[in-house]
Amino acid sequence: MTDKIGIDSYREGHKYDFGGGGGVSGEDGFIKEQERLLPIANVGRIMKQILPPNAKVSKEAKETMQECVSEFISFVTGEASDKCHREKRKTVNGDDICWALATLGFDNYAEQLKRYLQRYREQEGERANQHRAGNVPEGKEETSSYRGDLHSSLSLGRFERCKSIW
Repeated sequence: MTDKIGIDSYREGHKYDFGGGGGVSGEDGFIKEQERLLPIANVGRIMKQILPPNAKVSKEAKETMQECVSEFISFVTGEASDKCHREKRKTVNGDDICWALATLGFDNYAEQLKRYLQRYREQEGERANQHRAGNVPEGKEETSSYRGDLHSSLSLGRFERCKSIW
């Protein structure tokens, strides 16, 4: 099956309904378009974060980005899922995503994500130790800033790889 712009929409037994209205998730094997796309409000909010305060983003730009990032996530996740399937595992983990990014040529992103995962796991280990020792008062848990760090470091080269692909 190809969508309305000619993109192959089959992957490992999943069929996508790009028609916008007919498909139902479940029995017939189709995934509704709104179920395969990130929410457009979230995409728009992320886009606006990088732009100057007075900049505007058109609906068309948001929809285009929504399609691109949703496809990118599916592409990387599908590669990671294929690896897990070959290894007879059912759970895709962060290391699988890093492997998929590197395999697909997104080495800069893979390296940044590996560093993020390492720091995240270290922090989670520390948090678990604090809870076991009873050192964290209830409701006073620390929050992670690593997501912001990851976003900042990935943003530095965010368009370099996309330029070479498109």
